[in-house]
Amino acid sequence: MKLDVIKLDGGKAGTIDLDEALFGLEPRADILHRVVRWQRAKSQAGTHSVLTRAEVSYSTKKIYKQKGTGGARHGSKKAPIFRHGGVVKGPIARSHAHDLPKKFRALGLRHALSAKAKAGELVILDAATMADAKTGLLAKTLQERGWKRVLIIDGTVDANFALAARNIEGIDVLPTMGANVYDILKRDTLVITKAGVEALEARLK
Repeated sequence: MKLDVIKLDGGKAGTIDLDEALFGLEPRADILHRVVRWQRAKSQAGTHSVLTRAEVSYSTKKIYKQKGTGGARHGSKKAPIFRHGGVVKGPIARSHAHDLPKKFRALGLRHALSAKAKAGELVILDAATMADAKTGLLAKTLQERGWKRVLIIDGTVDANFALAARNIEGIDVLPTMGANVYDILKRDTLVITKAGVEALEARLK
């Protein structure tokens, strides 16, 4: 699969042969869905929690005598029916993560790359480097390219480029090892440098 390579200023920089095993698959929504669910579940905090009857701060003294009051029998104000009492079967802090085999995760990444290539939303960049970390200059360049919601993947992220990009809304810059299905699908345009393509092929082969 051949694709044109462009420079950051829009000029042409030749062509590149992309591996069909990474960029030429027929995207499957079920595979992408499973990997995205795994990612989102793993990143969910799971810190929601309530105080149970054993955890609320109250005296354990018996409220009133067991019999003869004409009311229900109670031994503590920690009971759930009382105000400020413990909560029954409420949420507790836990992990939402579930297992997904490494081979399946790698397959999902291949399908995400192929989905972008098939949709015509894949751009190969010669290099993502800047002499100076100028946010305004990079923002203008991205506007000229028509890139509004873009993910840029590089083999090794250039420090100046990362500094210039970090305050621009809608742009993410990731090293190859950070490339993931959710971020790829979330952005309208996927931009990969030549070094990034080589690193992805080495990682996923």
